[in-house]
Amino acid sequence: MSSKIIQVNERPPLSQAIPLSIQHMFAMFGASVLVPSVFGIDPAIVLLMNGVGTLLFILITKGRAPAYLGSSFAFLAAGGVVIQKYGFEYAQGGFVAVGICGCILALIVYKFGTNWIDYVLPPAAMGPVVALIGLELASNAASNAGLLDETIDMKNVVVFLITLCVAVFGSILFRKFLAVIPILIAIIAGYVAACIAGIVDFQTVANASFFSLPHFQLAKFNMEAIVTMLPVLLVIASEHIGHQIVTSKVVGRDLLKDPGLHRSLFADNFSTALSGLIGSVPTTTYGENIGVMAMTKVYSVWVIGGAAVFSMVCAFIGKLSALISSIPGPVIGGISFLLYGMIGASGLRILVDAKVDYGKARNQALTAVVFVTGLSGISLNFGGVQLTGMVLACVVGMIMGLLFYIFDKLHWTNDREEEEVVEASVASSLEKK
Repeated sequence: MSSKIIQVNERPPLSQAIPLSIQHMFAMFGASVLVPSVFGIDPAIVLLMNGVGTLLFILITKGRAPAYLGSSFAFLAAGGVVIQKYGFEYAQGGFVAVGICGCILALIVYKFGTNWIDYVLPPAAMGPVVALIGLELASNAASNAGLLDETIDMKNVVVFLITLCVAVFGSILFRKFLAVIPILIAIIAGYVAACIAGIVDFQTVANASFFSLPHFQLAKFNMEAIVTMLPVLLVIASEHIGHQIVTSKVVGRDLLKDPGLHRSLFADNFSTALSGLIGSVPTTTYGENIGVMAMTKVYSVWVIGGAAVFSMVCAFIGKLSALISSIPGPVIGGISFLLYGMIGASGLRILVDAKVDYGKARNQALTAVVFVTGLSGISLNFGGVQLTGMVLACVVGMIMGLLFYIFDKLHWTNDREEEEVVEASVASSLEKK
């Protein structure tokens, strides 16, 4: 079982599917619940719509693209501006508008295809962009674990190390079915350690009602609020392309071609629009769950769908939701430490698989500038939207890739001349033979 890959369309037995699905839900839960907490809204509606959005994504992509849709962080800055000025209902209207525009963008991609990605984001740029999806979140994992606090609590360090070590060593030591649920086992081990250390707060669980109904409210629309929110489309489109490329590498299929970027992009944005319409926050494909797939080699959409159903159940059972929410930061940090690193490794894998030639100045420049842009902390602000990290690096990489493509067409690049000389030499040798 440890070496077996469970492919996208495979349906594991129920006895295996349930713990595998719970593992995925745990991976996304902490980050996904954080967004509604920042916006000051009911997390239950978010858990419900995350589940609904994931099931819609699977349906629209014909069950060929494994992805879990969780709460998007890309809207935090612009959403905060709109909420402060108009209220959350008008931020919802902005979410809906961005989602609809994203669906239109998906139709444009359907019309013109995805070949342009190969030109504007060649492997020397795409590799570091994908790596940055995980690497720029490394500090978040350390922060969750309490490792960046001014005064470090050794209890947090011990729980963090127990969680991380069980996940790392379990992935190579566990056998049979245990080999594909090391994340779940690590979370349980970390939670038990946290209880022993006395850093788990059960008061929230005690105060939570057993059953609860999510709070629904319809969106309201204001043109200024919508305009404030629209630039986020660039962020989420870049993020989506990056996630689909890294997922393609993980599962060994080109998801940009089948089911197609247009389908996954449409599904992602349709979920955002629907979520915003009835009182939830925008959704996005989740890096944590990509990391789980990379580590466990379980890519089944049936498992992802099961995680979506569990999320929806949590939206109605307050005690269960509160219990999962009580998982302390060092446990989440220990798991995230590994999962984010797995995404970073997937980016490096793109460079290896593509056999990127770093004897060429263009490849050195692309990788160097993209990495430094993403990790430097540089940011650009457009209204209420901030471009930083992976998204800014992706934009910079696309601009550089496009310029290099234009220079090639104009025969300005010196490395292209070298290639043409080699090609001519090979052709001449073949003719002589």
